[in-house]
Amino acid sequence: MPDPIAVNSMFARIARRYDVANRLLSGGIDTWWRRRLVASVKIHSPDDILDLATGSGDVAFALSRKLPSSIKIIGMDFCQPMLDEAIVKQRADSHYPNIVFQQGDGMALPLANATFDAITISFGLRNMADRHQSLCEMHRVLRPGGRLYVLEFSQPQRWFKPIYYFYTKRILPSIAGFVTGDRPAYDYLNASIERYPDHQSMSAEILQAGFSAVGVTRMTFGIVALHAAVKAA
Repeated sequence: MPDPIAVNSMFARIARRYDVANRLLSGGIDTWWRRRLVASVKIHSPDDILDLATGSGDVAFALSRKLPSSIKIIGMDFCQPMLDEAIVKQRADSHYPNIVFQQGDGMALPLANATFDAITISFGLRNMADRHQSLCEMHRVLRPGGRLYVLEFSQPQRWFKPIYYFYTKRILPSIAGFVTGDRPAYDYLNASIERYPDHQSMSAEILQAGFSAVGVTRMTFGIVALHAAVKAA
């Protein structure tokens, strides 16, 4: 599992160029993945949302744009330089008064039990030092009947694997290194993607953390999966 100190340091180094690198490396399709996540959350009209591993705030801002302004959103991350990028964006735009950014560790959330109707986590679960503990923490702070949405890289369809891993191993690190000046960070991120469970194994891990039901939507030839889980009422 990832070393949290090393992960925090890595994200701190690439924080200022993180968004630019994401758009370039994904060809902009990362915005579509996030739209699918927001659309899933919108269906159930939560009153309050925790966006965990919020990073530079892209999901929190997307949720704020598409949901009623009365909904409270907390964007939480353990890397302060990433949160600083989110706060700069928020200060530059007056349309996000319902978002509060807060530092916090996904392994030990500084939140009371049964606090939120929904939790979102996008491309952050694979960086947790202990996925099971983190999922249990998310289960703890959800209200009964609350929902968890995990948007994360997954294992691609078999026919697409050679193409995908050629890109992630041979091309992506060079481009990312040029954009961010930190190729080793993206060597780590690529390794974390390759080691991450497939959609079926991830569903099983979510159930093991106490959730009563989980569904999955695979996207872009399986390289990304959106898991939606429910805490028993």
